[in-house]
Amino acid sequence: MSRASAVVAVGQTYHSARRLDVSIPEMVREAVDRCLASKELTFASIDAVVVGNMELFEGINMPEQWMVAALGGAGKPIYKLNTGGTVGASVAVMCDYLVRSGLHDVVMGIGYEKQSEGETQSAITTVGDPVWERSVMAGAIGNFAVMASTYVRMSGVTPEQAAKVAVKARRNACLNPFAHLKIPDLTVEEVVSSRVLAEPVRLLDMCPQSDGACAVVFAAEELAPKLTRRPAWVVATATAHDQQYMGDSPARLAEMRSLQAASEVAYAKAGITDPLRDLDVAEIYEPATYAELAMYENLRFCGKGEGGKLIDQGVTEIDGPLPVNPSGGVLATNPVGATALIRVAEAALQVMGEAGDHQIRGANTALATGYGGNAWTEIVILRGDL
Repeated sequence: MSRASAVVAVGQTYHSARRLDVSIPEMVREAVDRCLASKELTFASIDAVVVGNMELFEGINMPEQWMVAALGGAGKPIYKLNTGGTVGASVAVMCDYLVRSGLHDVVMGIGYEKQSEGETQSAITTVGDPVWERSVMAGAIGNFAVMASTYVRMSGVTPEQAAKVAVKARRNACLNPFAHLKIPDLTVEEVVSSRVLAEPVRLLDMCPQSDGACAVVFAAEELAPKLTRRPAWVVATATAHDQQYMGDSPARLAEMRSLQAASEVAYAKAGITDPLRDLDVAEIYEPATYAELAMYENLRFCGKGEGGKLIDQGVTEIDGPLPVNPSGGVLATNPVGATALIRVAEAALQVMGEAGDHQIRGANTALATGYGGNAWTEIVILRGDL
């Protein structure tokens, strides 16, 4: 019989471009220790561990065995996932499933990446079709440039509107002590004049490569209120896939089919009919500025072609009607294996009232998304009351 689960504890590392001071297990242990200490938990409190990262990035297979001590998993069940960029959200969904099913009472989810010790772009290139895609859509930038150019044509979004997303993200990050890129005085003009990576994407339109880790604890309904003052209850999760092949649908940023499908399922479960009205805050997986604007539309925060209008009106600013990524989002911090779990963690912190200087007053319902490989979406909706 299904039971409710809730996020009760969150911990992150201080994210940066290069964590030269720690090994990967040491970096992971920082997040784990910070998570446990936030609620006076110990490894004895944890029944099972779910860990996720992009194994190909660092070239280390079966990392759950290599660093079992850092994960706190010795003698316990450990579940390992790799679902691309969305892996952190997949970790969160699996933690929820394990608790909700009754298999475990308290589960810790962990995501991490040390991109400074890996080869990110080469690994991403191997995702593409070896004959038709790899030579023209190498890496994340090439993929997003193709999708962004099509989205611009279909929506009419301007470089200046996309730049406002970058400005918002890096400014919000200044309120988040764990964020990587913090640029308080970044201007639209600086974004649109930054170096072109692949039209229409410029350097400041893209997310960084970060080293970091995140840990989140999920607990069953009978235990959660004993472990934290205000649990972040999981009221809905959803997963959806789409075809990976780039040539199959060139409009994939304008029509993010897996994001549409997963969000509609999650909205129905959570009783959300008008996301702009019913959500208090959103932490979405936006690896590029144009992606965030497209996601506004695909998540039904606005109508088709109105993503640019939404950012112009300040709707998604930290003091707007629906703050999006008050933490700074992916544009500020991107340790890929942890990135989507950070979205869930930050959404949980908002609901728990523990987000510090970037706390949204009165936040009760929060959305978190993971988006990987342009074909896999995870949605998690958290609420302060059941």
